[in-house]
Amino acid sequence: MSALLQDWLIALAIALASGLLVFVLMRPLIGWLQRRAVLDIPNDRSSHTDATPRGGGVAVTAGILFGCIVWSVFDFSDFFVLVLLGMAALALVSWLDDRHGGLPVGLRFGVQMLAVGAVLALLPDFATITQGAVPLWLERVVLFLAWLWFTNLFNFMDGINGITGVEMVTVGAGSVLVAAWQHPDLANAPGLVVAMAALGFLPWNWGKAKVFLGDVGSVPVGYLLGLLLLLLALSGAWAAALILPMYYWVDATYTLLRRGLRGEKVWQAHRSHFYQQGARKFGSHAAVALRIAALNLLLVGLALASLQSWQAAIAATLAAVAATAAVCRHFAESA
Repeated sequence: MSALLQDWLIALAIALASGLLVFVLMRPLIGWLQRRAVLDIPNDRSSHTDATPRGGGVAVTAGILFGCIVWSVFDFSDFFVLVLLGMAALALVSWLDDRHGGLPVGLRFGVQMLAVGAVLALLPDFATITQGAVPLWLERVVLFLAWLWFTNLFNFMDGINGITGVEMVTVGAGSVLVAAWQHPDLANAPGLVVAMAALGFLPWNWGKAKVFLGDVGSVPVGYLLGLLLLLLALSGAWAAALILPMYYWVDATYTLLRRGLRGEKVWQAHRSHFYQQGARKFGSHAAVALRIAALNLLLVGLALASLQSWQAAIAATLAAVAATAAVCRHFAESA
């Protein structure tokens, strides 16, 4: 057995163990959340009708941290340890907000900025997307804002059953495929761990959900996936980094910009995302999640196609924009 195959088998085994851990932890966690009344109570902005335990992300984040920590034994770096510490800090703050509510926005946002900024500060000067076309400090500011935005939009988009699990599977696995295409001599576990953790969570969050992810799951997962996409962009796969999560960032960005231009309070909960319109239009969360899964599979293929050349990167990005716009229009109630 070659060393590379052995590394991939180890990565897969760790990911499978992470997914199994999430699945096994979920039932007792749901019971504990119910007893502690950590519930998401429906309101006029909700996409569900029953009070449902919120905090399934405790198991999801624990499973991901477990897998990544075990993988770090085989592929240790100070950089990755700092990432995991940032993820754990975000999970703690987000859990306190899920559990008690009303945690100051400044505190939550401050921890996010610290977690993102500390990791970016460790990047060497040669790690750059623009290769000197713009000043390094300006690129770092843009990356800081982009990563911070992705962390939060991942939370914004967690509004119907199954949607975040689907996104975790496809973006996590897609990041592994793109990285493996670029560096076929290296095994990569974190994206696989995220994907398998999502598969451990999805049975509990599909159809009539038994539990919601909560901020304790969506915020740290968005943070970690944001890093994986950032690393793809720094390796030269900037188009793939844009394409893989395109549905999420297009829906979130367009919706919030539209609400802001209308003078609405963009930080308040609402039901105007395209995926929320689709859930009302089709009368099913699963119908929307499956359509997004189909789109995401196409986006993974386009992300891989974008690696061929800069012309292919531009063509694949334009095709991804067109496909994503078509799905958003398909979801729109006015379409």
